[in-house]
Amino acid sequence: MIHSNRTRVRKRQRAEQRFRAYGVLSLLAAGSVLVFLMYTIVASGYSAFYRATVLLDVQLDAGHIDVNPPFTREALLQGRYSSLVKSALYAQFPGVTDRRERRDLARLLSPGAELVVRDYLIAHPDGIGDKVTLEVPMSSDFDQLYKQHLPRSGEHIRFTAEQLQWYDRLLEEGRIHYRFNPQFLFGGDSRYPELAGIGGAIAGSFYALLVCFLLAFPLGIAAATYLEEFAGDTRLTRIIEANINNLAAVPSVIFGLLGLAIFLNVFGLPRSTPLVGGMVLSLMTLPTIIIATRASIRSVSPGVRMAALGMGASRMQVVLHHVLPIAMPGTLTGTIIGLAQALGETAPLLMIGMVAFIANTPATPLDASAALPVQIFLWAESAERGFVEKTAAAIMVIMAFLIVMNLLAVIIRSRTQTKVE
Repeated sequence: MIHSNRTRVRKRQRAEQRFRAYGVLSLLAAGSVLVFLMYTIVASGYSAFYRATVLLDVQLDAGHIDVNPPFTREALLQGRYSSLVKSALYAQFPGVTDRRERRDLARLLSPGAELVVRDYLIAHPDGIGDKVTLEVPMSSDFDQLYKQHLPRSGEHIRFTAEQLQWYDRLLEEGRIHYRFNPQFLFGGDSRYPELAGIGGAIAGSFYALLVCFLLAFPLGIAAATYLEEFAGDTRLTRIIEANINNLAAVPSVIFGLLGLAIFLNVFGLPRSTPLVGGMVLSLMTLPTIIIATRASIRSVSPGVRMAALGMGASRMQVVLHHVLPIAMPGTLTGTIIGLAQALGETAPLLMIGMVAFIANTPATPLDASAALPVQIFLWAESAERGFVEKTAAAIMVIMAFLIVMNLLAVIIRSRTQTKVE
């Protein structure tokens, strides 16, 4: 009998050890996949924060830009700067005189090179007639070549032998540099990968989340407070509660269709704006906030309510001054989780037209804009090699925002909890 009991004990111990081993292996497998995913994204996208530039000695001739005095900002904005940039590049290779070769040589530079010259003249209008050295961006193909993302030889080569010689010569002369690319973080979208940025998408996501928060947070708290503290156990209340729980599981594209049908077609709100995007995201986030707030209110000890009522407080005072402050940490957690989910949503924004190409950064929620997940979707569809790193870099940015939002949730929750205690 004793031997049988010991055998059963050893079997239970071995089963427990196996269960622990399975748990450790599961954690290791999940962690390995996460590390591999993060490594792949970072390895593919970190280079988007830098770009290859070339030094050119540009002769700022007013005749080439077709601008007459006085050189005002408005006049300089209308100037033509392409010939200035090309002339500066041709001067580096005086032996290149054939028209076709010059056309191939000009492909080393990005169309954004002339914008650098324009911006310089706008900042220094007195410099017309001078010769200055400016750093201008290289085209996407040569930018990728410098980053070793495109091959110099082989079946998929995209360069001519002459272009590689010109590139190597500029590299030997020290005219090609590798610089931080502020255009990526602060600029708008572009058809050219080397000029494309996520500044407009970041602004669009910020405005959309701001509208979402301003609508969903007070409505969610009000609805949860009423259902948990004031509403009776009636058939209508049970129907509302069931619908709220069901809405939390509805696919996000359904909310996009609702926004398309109501906000755009019925109310006639402007299409492809953060205002409409935020309103659609607030519909999607509202059930999450309500459920989290109700759970937080329900976790408040009944003794708090009884003590406040015993001191002569009204029911409204009990809820506003005691119950809601204690439930606020959980409410904020649910809100942050809902906003983080809204930040990564693409389908509802596609349904309301935020998939359009927008090159400008929105100044208000009423301006047409893209959003970070939509921008990632658009770049992922592009066949240009330069957009591959842009896609990965944009994913890095959106993940950084999610990490910051979760850290803020932890900090706010801990501080609020401390004040309540």
